[in-house]
Amino acid sequence: MHPEKHLVSRIGWMRAAVLGANDGIISTASLIVGVAAAAADQNAVLIAGVAGLVAGAMSMAAGEYVSVSSQSDTERADLTRERKELKADPAFELRELAQIYVKRGVSKTLARQVAKQLTAKNALAAHARDELGISEMTTAHPVQAAFTSAATFSIGAAMPLLMVVVSPARILVPVVFAASLGFLALLGAIGAKTGGAGIFRGTLRVTFWGALAMAITAGIGKLFGTVI
Repeated sequence: MHPEKHLVSRIGWMRAAVLGANDGIISTASLIVGVAAAAADQNAVLIAGVAGLVAGAMSMAAGEYVSVSSQSDTERADLTRERKELKADPAFELRELAQIYVKRGVSKTLARQVAKQLTAKNALAAHARDELGISEMTTAHPVQAAFTSAATFSIGAAMPLLMVVVSPARILVPVVFAASLGFLALLGAIGAKTGGAGIFRGTLRVTFWGALAMAITAGIGKLFGTVI
C-alpha cells in the first residue's frame, strides 16, 4: 500500500480562493486604471481603489454565501427526497442502485450483491454518492466559500492598490497595468499548481482576461475623461 494524495478535496475552497483573488486583482486594477485614465489625481485614484476593495470583498462574501447556500439547499432537498423514496419503496431503490452499477460495467449478479451490501451499510449514502453525485469531498460549504472569497479578494485588491502608493503619478497607469498582469500570472501559476493542472495554460488564461478587462476600462475612462 502507498499513500495517495488526491486534489479533488480542494475543490470547495480552491474555487472560491482563485475566484476571489482573480476578481480582486482584475476589478480593482481595472477601476484604478479607468479612474486614472480619466485624468483623476492620485489621491482620488487611491480612494476609489480602497472603496472598490471594501465593496468588492463584501460583495464576494455575500455572493458566494448566497450561491453556495443555494447549492447546499438543493443537495439537502435531493437527500430528503431520496430518504423518503428509500422508505416508501426500498425494493425499487435497490434495483435502481444495482442498475447504476450495471451501466458502469458490473455484471448484473455482482451489481445486485454490491447494491445489497451498500444498502445494508448506509442506503442513503450509497444513493447520494452513486445516484445523485453528492459526496463529502464536493459538498457545498457556504460559510467557508464566503470567508475564503472575501479574504482572497482583499489580498488580490491590495496588490494594485500598493502600486498606486509607490508609483509616480505620471506613470501610474502603465505601472498598475504591468504589475497587475504580473500578479495575475502568479495567481494563475499558483492556482494551476495547487489544482494539479498545467501551469502555462492557467497563467495564460488569467492574464489574457485581466489584460482585456483593464484595457477596456482604461479606454472607457480615457474616453469619458476627455469628454468631461
